[in-house]
Amino acid sequence: MWITPEGLEKVKSELDHLWKVERPETTQKVAWAASLGDRSENADYHYNKKRLREIDKRVHYLRKCLDDLKVIHYTPYQEGKVMFGAWVEIENTKGQKIRFRIVGGEEIFERRDYISIDSPMAHALLKKEVGDEARVQTPTIQILWRIKKIEYEK
Repeated sequence: MWITPEGLEKVKSELDHLWKVERPETTQKVAWAASLGDRSENADYHYNKKRLREIDKRVHYLRKCLDDLKVIHYTPYQEGKVMFGAWVEIENTKGQKIRFRIVGGEEIFERRDYISIDSPMAHALLKKEVGDEARVQTPTIQILWRIKKIEYEK
């Protein structure tokens, strides 16, 4: 999987926070709740055990991801073309403008201005230049977009 340098730092930061902050806090809560005795009706115990499993599952996933991620750095070759990591501004025939960054699938969460490199929009725009048009086919409609601006974080 491809990822930007910024995306890699975010994944590492999340892993670090889960492992060094959330997991120890949750483990303490589980131990405290277990010390109260009867666990069968102990909501704190059950909730925090569940949360601990969720944390462990996410930590396992993130560690596995780190092994599979390939960081894509900016190169001058990308300049002037829509490629991985590009900020792209496009406009359709109705005058609607959109600005977004093309990134890896691990980076699109919690960001409305990021799209996956695997999306139909990204596929339609790849390797195009400012002024070029791209037809994007969705399940219900086909839209023509014109590339207005391409920028990279260097």
